[in-house]
Amino acid sequence: MSSNTPKNAPSGPSKNNVPATADGEEHKVSNFLRQVIEKDLATGTYAQRQWGGGPGDAAFHDAGQPDPAKIRTRFPPEPNGYLHVGHAKSICLNFGLARDYGGVCHMRFDDTNPEKEEKEYVDSILDAVQWLGFNWQSNFGAQDGRPPESHLYYASNYFDFMYRAAEHLITAGLAYVDEQTAEEMRVNRGDFGKPGVDSPFRSRSPEENLARFREMRDGQLADGAAVLRAKIDMASPNINMRDPAIYRIRRATHHNTGDAWCIYPMYTFAHPIEDALEQITHSICTLEFEDQRPFYDWLLERLCEGGLLKAPPPRQYEFARLNLTYVITSKRKLAQLVNEKKVSGWDDPRMPTIVGLRRRGYTPEAIQLFAERIGVTKSDSWIDYSTLDGCLREDLENKAHRGMAVLDPVKLVLTNWAEVFGSDGYTEDCTQPALPHSAIAEGQTPPPDRVFKIGKDVWIERDDFEEVPPKGYKRLFPGNVVRLKGGYVIECTGCAKDADGKVTEVHAKVIAGTKSGTPGADSVKAKAAITWVGAADGVSAEVRLYDRLFTDPQPDAGGKNFLDALNPDSLKVVTAVVEPSLAAAKPDQKFQFERHGYFVADRADHGVGGKVVFNRVTGLKDSWGK
Repeated sequence: MSSNTPKNAPSGPSKNNVPATADGEEHKVSNFLRQVIEKDLATGTYAQRQWGGGPGDAAFHDAGQPDPAKIRTRFPPEPNGYLHVGHAKSICLNFGLARDYGGVCHMRFDDTNPEKEEKEYVDSILDAVQWLGFNWQSNFGAQDGRPPESHLYYASNYFDFMYRAAEHLITAGLAYVDEQTAEEMRVNRGDFGKPGVDSPFRSRSPEENLARFREMRDGQLADGAAVLRAKIDMASPNINMRDPAIYRIRRATHHNTGDAWCIYPMYTFAHPIEDALEQITHSICTLEFEDQRPFYDWLLERLCEGGLLKAPPPRQYEFARLNLTYVITSKRKLAQLVNEKKVSGWDDPRMPTIVGLRRRGYTPEAIQLFAERIGVTKSDSWIDYSTLDGCLREDLENKAHRGMAVLDPVKLVLTNWAEVFGSDGYTEDCTQPALPHSAIAEGQTPPPDRVFKIGKDVWIERDDFEEVPPKGYKRLFPGNVVRLKGGYVIECTGCAKDADGKVTEVHAKVIAGTKSGTPGADSVKAKAAITWVGAADGVSAEVRLYDRLFTDPQPDAGGKNFLDALNPDSLKVVTAVVEPSLAAAKPDQKFQFERHGYFVADRADHGVGGKVVFNRVTGLKDSWGK
């Protein structure tokens, strides 16, 4: 860990996927963002910043107190939908960098578009960030007995300042009210091969513009009748610098400010101001904002020159967004899946939303490991979905309790049970460890063993019996000997079938004295061990076998209709039988179903009305496409 990290840095989830240095501290893999931060810390770029009051307060920039945070980053979602796995990467990056370098990451809502924003989304975003293991508090005053300081902010709380900034640009001759139609503005903006054309309203005096802008503010103009534009350069090769719009008229009730405003700042205008007011040092965003960086810098430089902000302003840095195969991350397309009922909702376990991943059974630790493993670059690339599943397996391998479940059950009858044990109704307890010995750390108390019953009738997987076995088949077929895992060795004698020739029962004989864990357990060598669940205490369960939602690794690339790539087998629901330890699971508890993979007790439906419901998270190994 960087030597710049103080002892009182905000807490965050530790990473267990990076090598340790000789002194036992974690060594973070370097990337261009870490190099930028380390250079700024070494040169003291932001060392003179002051912190006090609160963002937007008059005393904020003149508090006279050095900022205790060495860096400040921010996670600034727009509350217009549910966060997805791409946002999870950004959360881990911004909060993780702040943690590692003795800083603070601000949780800030860029709520400048009232027509699409809802309180529901605000709540879901806060919940997602906390579930991933991060928080927006700093504890730099702990040594003085001061409580933690919250860094939860809303862009809408800065609307007054943003309005003053807009009036400053107008009076400085750097902004004007444009009353062209949207189509006229589009045509006159030009394109990559043709410079833009000045608006006929561009030459208005600052006094005229200020009066017209106040008429916009006071509701005297209709929606869409005018916009405020920055006056920069209509011939700029960067189209984003051709007098971008910075305020528009929208009569819409805002979730935070209600009806106080009928004009709202554009995101590209609001975002740099928010960063500056919050003393952000490193404003990290994805590559699609790279072309917006010149305006980001232009605006902050003009406001610093006018005395509204203090130098040095924040700097924006861009990294490549997450492109994950078999996934779409367009909010519009995800909403389409929900609205057209292609999925059951935003938390459908096939969705790449954080609520969907959580319900599917992914863990915060696995997602953090994934974000760390894929790294941070400035070039776009595709990450195979199997990488995410691999991180989950790595996280759950030593944490998920084991259990046996039969997903396609057929009854196995031990025909000589009464002969060996004196009664068809006799049952015996069998035990197996909840975790393998290799998963128990030195000094750790192992969890109690699982206990389940074996009797005359047990349930086995249908494909564990073949009347005529294929070459290399080692499980049940007439004359073959196998072990019921944790139980007895048995010898298969045949089967019973219905009128259609379907196997209804498998028959076998139990071999006395071969129970696992007893002195005679190895007296008979079995060619294989199979999983099973006793009919005496097995519990019926609904098991949802989820798979990838799309069959195409890039379902919406190149203008393709992503709906054409929907996987018809992305969900299969089976009635399974599970051992009693699994039936006692709590919602959201993860397990490894021996032989089948990792499963989770559904956090919404498990336990409701006594139902036992499990979701498949992933298999024991990557088998997609096989």
